[in-house]
Amino acid sequence: MTSSTDPGSGAARVLALLWREPGARTSTRGPRQGLSVDAVVAAAIELADSAGLEALTMRRVAQALGVAPMSLYTYVPGKAELLDLMLDAVYGRMPYTETAGLPWRERLAAVARDNRALCDRHPWVALVSAARPPLGPGLMAKYERELLAFDGLGLDDVEMDDALAYLLGFVQASARASSAARALRRESAITDEEWWAANEPLLARIFDATRYPTAARVGSAAGEVRGTAFDPDHAYRFGLERVLDGLGVLIEARDR
Repeated sequence: MTSSTDPGSGAARVLALLWREPGARTSTRGPRQGLSVDAVVAAAIELADSAGLEALTMRRVAQALGVAPMSLYTYVPGKAELLDLMLDAVYGRMPYTETAGLPWRERLAAVARDNRALCDRHPWVALVSAARPPLGPGLMAKYERELLAFDGLGLDDVEMDDALAYLLGFVQASARASSAARALRRESAITDEEWWAANEPLLARIFDATRYPTAARVGSAAGEVRGTAFDPDHAYRFGLERVLDGLGVLIEARDR
């Protein structure tokens, strides 16, 4: 049995790949390698960006690179490890808003906005579980920079980590909802307005507003303002303000 620190173990191999020198190769054994780990990761990111996470397979990545599927395993151990490398790569290239000197609420909003923009560029990022994040240079740089937004607010170290996780959890959930809404529109090939227009006659016949008066009143008011039952951008803006309100209670309590 191998330990987690054994160079032959899966965890150790992933860490070695994450902290590799740019352009590094995983092995010098076997046939001469014509690619690099970076090239494999770049092709995988492009595939996931264009076709979605469900399309990400070692075979599809190999096809994009014009190599045999089995040859990829000389660069990365498997799909799970490849996904770790992809995440760390996009984290490492992630643009950040300069927040030094800004009020705390603006700093935290910038962290949320930068992460939401990352998910817009790479929708698959929001679908990946954060339970065991890739502990590579990209993630560590991201974690360091984002923690600075909470520094000096009177929170202890554990509260800083909790507050950041809470904020990023909201962004991830919001990004997933937005991605699902876009996918639904693509699959149905009609806009939300067209969908409601097509179903309005049926709803008018079967929906009894007197039986559900609150739902009828609130749903009508919200739909009239937003033009749809669910607006992911509105939900994000509203939700972010409430998340910041909640964190503000903690921050103000520590300040007192």
